[in-house]
Amino acid sequence: MSEKLYTVGKIVNTHGIRGELKIVSETDFPDERFAKNSKLVFVDPNSGASLPVTIESAREHKQMFIIRFHGFGNINEVEKYKGWLLKVEEQYLSELDNDEYYYHEIIGCSVATEEGEVLGEITEILSPGANDVWVVKRPKGKELLIPYIDDVVLDVNVQDKKITVRLMEGLLDL
Repeated sequence: MSEKLYTVGKIVNTHGIRGELKIVSETDFPDERFAKNSKLVFVDPNSGASLPVTIESAREHKQMFIIRFHGFGNINEVEKYKGWLLKVEEQYLSELDNDEYYYHEIIGCSVATEEGEVLGEITEILSPGANDVWVVKRPKGKELLIPYIDDVVLDVNVQDKKITVRLMEGLLDL
């Protein structure tokens, strides 16, 4: 398992005595990630230890997922995984449409205006509501918030890690 891993959830607690775990989802594709026979990886955020697992069953419950994994039949076998992350290997990521991107593809991209002025690098993606907002770390000055809308984001090249934007009036107040 030498591939990159991407977080899809966090194990927050056990559920019942039959080896089920409560998972807080951190993915836009929970139906796919938490489907029966999906292959995921438990990862200890402290030690980095990992354990490949396969989903036996999953259901949504109170804005969380209750998941049972193959090979775990009681609470004693799963209790030690509380606080661990649930990750997916890169090979299991789905192909996205042309105008859709995974967060890991956007974070780290250089941002420049259509005139060629380099604004900085994307360090974070916020999801406050109608559209995502990309946080750009500037070489000098405070962070710049770029709304991910067609009027602002003109071109995204994830291969070259470059994004071209058109700044709306008032967006770049230093």
